[in-house]
Amino acid sequence: MKKLLLLVFCAFSLFASCASYDKDIAAPGAGNNTDINSNPTGGKMKIKIGNSTFTATLYDNATAGAFKALLPMTVNMAELNGNEKYVDLSRSLPTNASNPVTIQTGDLMLYGSTTLVLFYKTFSTSYSYTKLGRIDDVKGLGAAVGSGNVTVTFE
Repeated sequence: MKKLLLLVFCAFSLFASCASYDKDIAAPGAGNNTDINSNPTGGKMKIKIGNSTFTATLYDNATAGAFKALLPMTVNMAELNGNEKYVDLSRSLPTNASNPVTIQTGDLMLYGSTTLVLFYKTFSTSYSYTKLGRIDDVKGLGAAVGSGNVTVTFE
């Protein structure tokens, strides 16, 4: 009889824990914001660097939307590590940072909540960023940004 009661209790406990399971945690993209971070449907943007103009596709996320609201903007981007240009924005943007593992040439991301980063070389990273978008055709991007600070217009 004790074994039967123990078996019924275990079955009830298992049923109760399954019934309280949170489906939003278990299914990425089903009602939470994990997959929307990199959905490339947030619209197009022009990026002017010197005499070169690039078209970028923004992701459909809150960060890209807040960034878009700041446009047009012309900024002086500083060189960092021989693979990226960055500038600190005047205000914080919403974030949903994650580690992309590999940065791709043409990625446009936010580091922290205020640092806009344009990557012009592919490399591995252990840092976390919020994805904003990416340049559609990166041909000539490295030459356009050069090796020092550069003035960039986002519109």
